[in-house]
Amino acid sequence: MKRVLALMFALALTVSMSSFAFAQAGSDAKSGDKMEKPAKEKKAKKKAAKKEKKDTMKKDDMKKDK
Repeated sequence: MKRVLALMFALALTVSMSSFAFAQAGSDAKSGDKMEKPAKEKKAKKKAAKKEKKDTMKKDDMKKDK
């Protein structure tokens, strides 16, 4: 009886894991592109903001020197 229960548990676990993996594989192509674009946009925005801040600090330093 224990062997049957262990076998059933192993089978259920295997089916569950494979169906989960199958579901993830199907959505990777769709969600992967969506996730990649916002990350690149965030980096670009952050870089632009950093550059702008640096430029304003340079201008402020130049005003102080005069």
